[in-house]
Amino acid sequence: MDLFSMVPGIFFIVIIIMIVGSAVRVLPEYERGVLFRLGRLAGVKGPGLFFIIPGIDKLVRVSLRTVAFDVPPQDVITLDNITVKVSAVIYFRVLAPEKAICEVENYLYATSQLSQTTLRSVLGQVELDELLAKRDKINLQLQEILDRHAGPWGVKIANVEVKNIDLPQEMLRAIAKQAEAERERRAKIIHADGEFQASEKLAQAAAILATQPTSLQLRYLQTLNEIATEKNSTIIFPVPIDLIKMFLDKSESKG
Repeated sequence: MDLFSMVPGIFFIVIIIMIVGSAVRVLPEYERGVLFRLGRLAGVKGPGLFFIIPGIDKLVRVSLRTVAFDVPPQDVITLDNITVKVSAVIYFRVLAPEKAICEVENYLYATSQLSQTTLRSVLGQVELDELLAKRDKINLQLQEILDRHAGPWGVKIANVEVKNIDLPQEMLRAIAKQAEAERERRAKIIHADGEFQASEKLAQAAAILATQPTSLQLRYLQTLNEIATEKNSTIIFPVPIDLIKMFLDKSESKG
């Protein structure tokens, strides 16, 4: 058989192999294929092996894995007119591949822009103290707003986390002074409360000693013991008032 006579058959076989190869598609578990047939949506394919019609069908791949998107630092003016730079991270994934392709031109870019504008809008409605102290509440509010707007695109916002809040230097110094003043206030309150409790206990002890003179004399003896332990050269001997009063009464009776 002449080699030239075999060329058309070989060429035909190659064409058939190329057509069959272009018709076979394999998608992994984490991907889906949005199929368009003559421009019309023909459904979602995958995962696994399936076939398309070359030249008629068009397949657009969509990943179903969660995407972690870093929101770049945004200049935000809080409700109390303080300018801060805030960055965040957003976790989202595609739940409806056909909506992610048909309802929005580029769902990744659209979600990115939506997250930036929503971050500025929400944080501009809170004061700085609330932004610093109630970050979990703000994260939940951002997640709800983003999920509501991205839902028609087939995108699910799983979580939103505010990462960094950069404050001006003068504001950092003011916050440090405020924290120091708060610590001093608490220390003074604790000290005053301790003095108050000590005065109450002393008043109770004085009332008990006043009703029982013997207890007062025992307290005198205990004081002498403490003084002797310290080895001082001078010892102050407390004389009971009752003893002095007895001598005074005798002198008055003689007079």
